[in-house]
Amino acid sequence: MNSSMVSKPNKKRKTNQNPETTFLINLQSCSKSKDLRSAISLYESALSQNLRLSLHHFNALFYLCSTSATDPSCKDLALSYGFRLFDYMLSNNVNPNEASVTSVARLAATKNDGCYAFELIKRMHVEYGVVPRLRTYDPALFCFCENLEAENAYEVEEHMALMGVVLEEQEIAALLKVSAVTGRGERVYQYLHKLRSSVRWVNEETGKIIEDWFCSNYGSEVKGVNSDMGLLKEAVAKNGGGWHGLGWIGEGNWVMKRGNVHENGQCCCCGEQLACVDIDDAETEKFSQSVAGLAMEREVKANFSEFQDWLEKHDDYEAIVDGANIGLYQQNFAEGGFSIPQLDAVVKELYNRSGNKWPLVILHNKRLRSLLENPSYRNLVEEWMDKGVLYMTPHGSNDDWYWLYAAVKLRCLLVTNDEMRDHIFELLGSNFFLKWKERHQVHYTLVKGKLKLQMPPPYSFVIQESEKGSWHVPISAKSNKSSQSWLCITRPSVCESRDEALANEGTLENGDAFCCNSKTSNSCKSLRS
Repeated sequence: MNSSMVSKPNKKRKTNQNPETTFLINLQSCSKSKDLRSAISLYESALSQNLRLSLHHFNALFYLCSTSATDPSCKDLALSYGFRLFDYMLSNNVNPNEASVTSVARLAATKNDGCYAFELIKRMHVEYGVVPRLRTYDPALFCFCENLEAENAYEVEEHMALMGVVLEEQEIAALLKVSAVTGRGERVYQYLHKLRSSVRWVNEETGKIIEDWFCSNYGSEVKGVNSDMGLLKEAVAKNGGGWHGLGWIGEGNWVMKRGNVHENGQCCCCGEQLACVDIDDAETEKFSQSVAGLAMEREVKANFSEFQDWLEKHDDYEAIVDGANIGLYQQNFAEGGFSIPQLDAVVKELYNRSGNKWPLVILHNKRLRSLLENPSYRNLVEEWMDKGVLYMTPHGSNDDWYWLYAAVKLRCLLVTNDEMRDHIFELLGSNFFLKWKERHQVHYTLVKGKLKLQMPPPYSFVIQESEKGSWHVPISAKSNKSSQSWLCITRPSVCESRDEALANEGTLENGDAFCCNSKTSNSCKSLRS
């Protein structure tokens, strides 16, 4: 018999869905079509049939009510039914979750009742253990901000902080706007810094809020609380450059311009040099301790402790070199190739750039011994050892921990093409790792023996507050930084007086980049030249 003529038994399809499942599927269909009235009819029918309603059923109805409440044609129905559903759910001992609370909070905000939305969040957390998210707070926060209820908005922000919820640009911008419109200058200052630490640039809407503040009467009325040059310079150095955080500087009207920043970091509008922003003192110390802690767990503790002690006594380096990364660059790994000429080119280039200061090359002892056994390289390697250029990591160690720790601890440049994406670096976290890399890592290329070092950028693409009290704010990122739009905000009288003071000190040099501290500032100037 032809096998094609034999009919195969059809798989029995599951068609006997229980009523609760059918009800949920139909509710979800109503959500997709935004049909609130049909959903209510389904709900009333379910009640008449004494169906057992679960959290999923209620959440589908809450979501549909909250989205429908923005439609004027069914707003009243959505609001009345949504709150009624919520009361019914609680009375029937169905515990809400974060999605439930968020939907009902949105209903309250649509009703312009920010207090209900906020109190709901606090009550649901206490009574049912609901952990709110950013979206849960947004209805109350934005409602208060739009109604210019600044103190209520600040209370929401405080509660968010207690719950570990981090603000994003949209939320910070709303708080910035309500503070600006109600004339709370110190709050405006704080939220500008929250923006600076949270985003690298702002969108056009946020930029307009910032412009409106500085152009307002409230903006011109804020006065500087501390303008001592020494304190400002110290604060900027401690904070990693690009901001001091001590408060407004000077008094009077602000001058607002939109323009670009030159490739060297000089503002086209006011001529001020933007800073090369680093992680601050506290972050640097935390970072170095994290690296050391992880290294101690994975290395022989005595070996790494010995390196730490050695580094304390030899802390005058301006550049650390990942010797293996450079020596093995474009070499044949199968043949064990290691190019000492490539490493020598990097060492000499750094020596010349820094005004005759040797870098520190980290190299594994196995690699170093093989180089010493090669007559062609022995003299050069011994010369490096005599001059303190080399540190030999012990047998069984991972030299990545050594060169990373040295670069962080000494706050100097790190020459390597290793992007530090391995799992060992992931353990350090990424909250300030990327900012540190941008400021300290030097990439390189070698084409036909010709070395080219790619130094860190001369300025950082981030909101900046200068020692002169001026602000520079990048607006909506573009791929081409040279055409990027920046807000330049200055108080001319303050800037002129500070230029004069800096010139008298001999510290204002055309084209110099402000850096994270005195040591790295000098390092930047010499190595970049």
